[in-house]
Amino acid sequence: MNKELIEALNILESEKEINKETLFVTIEDSLLIACKNHFGKADNVKVEIDRETGDFLVYAEKTVVESKGEDFDDLEMITLEDAKEIAKKAEVGDSLKVEIKSKEFGRIAIQIAKNVILQKIREEERSVIYNQFNEKEKQVVTGIVQRYVGKNISINLGKADALLNESEQVKTENFRPTERIKVYIVEVKNTNKGPRILVSRTHPELVKKLFESEVAEIQDGTVEIRSIAREPGSRTKMAVWSNNPNVDPVGACVGMNGSRVNSIVDELRGEKIDIVCWDENPGNLIQNALSPAKIVAVFADPDEKTAKVVVPDYQLSLAIGKEGQNARLAARLTGYKIDIKSETQAKDAPGFRYEDYMDEYDDDEYEYEYDENFDGEYVEDEQ
Repeated sequence: MNKELIEALNILESEKEINKETLFVTIEDSLLIACKNHFGKADNVKVEIDRETGDFLVYAEKTVVESKGEDFDDLEMITLEDAKEIAKKAEVGDSLKVEIKSKEFGRIAIQIAKNVILQKIREEERSVIYNQFNEKEKQVVTGIVQRYVGKNISINLGKADALLNESEQVKTENFRPTERIKVYIVEVKNTNKGPRILVSRTHPELVKKLFESEVAEIQDGTVEIRSIAREPGSRTKMAVWSNNPNVDPVGACVGMNGSRVNSIVDELRGEKIDIVCWDENPGNLIQNALSPAKIVAVFADPDEKTAKVVVPDYQLSLAIGKEGQNARLAARLTGYKIDIKSETQAKDAPGFRYEDYMDEYDDDEYEYEYDENFDGEYVEDEQ
């Protein structure tokens, strides 16, 4: 039986990653609880389990007395006559270890001890799972779609299930049970019912982490993702920077024949991704961010976080984008409120000469600092 105990503990340790020593301590505590329920107290009772063989000993430390008197306590005292049967040299006043047979415990006491062990195993299992996924918080993992729970989706991540809330789903995406998808772990909460894992398909960090796993130059630090703006399911703009002048950051992210970016687009179900070069000069950054539109001139005010942009008349709609998306994403990417005008609009403005824009702007005059929490917007003057 003791061999079976060791084997059972080894299985729990390997499969559920529950520390074997924790289980030994739990069994010792459960036997003490069983003893207390049987005798009413267990202050002088000890439990020892051999970690190698699984043999265990339950004993009470009893004081040797001459004989049974009115205040004799069977759990705490032993008569000299009985003590000499255990230790021939025992004398009155000695402390003697007297074994307690666990078979003497009542059925209820045994059941309570069993429940204590099972409860501890469940708690340790939840704790192990929580710690594992807590380390993966803010990371991307692969899960399997299980079922729809109302409008939410249950995602199996292996040892635990995660919840993809409706608010974290891309409206254009539909999943089937058993389908494998990548999700971003937003938060891991420790609850009484076990870890509660919240995941997302809409978070901008999902795109960032996918690029980090796909692009070797990002993994080794040669290329950095400096800023990212996303409208889930539709388009993402990402600004990248290279720490090596010989490495093209945009080319590294796109890959040969678009292999790298296309694999991420496939994972995002066709979401378009614009990759532009980061520039410390806010004017150049804004120009890059508004691509693919051609820009005539940009004047950026770093203090006010505003920028005026002039584009050719035929490029105005492209610069703004469908429903303002291109300008909106550019504003979020750069952290600037962008005012876009066509050449005609700019020329009609009183005292305005768009050719002065670049003359007024000095590359070295401003230091640019990006605020990722800034939710910029574009402003288009009425025709």
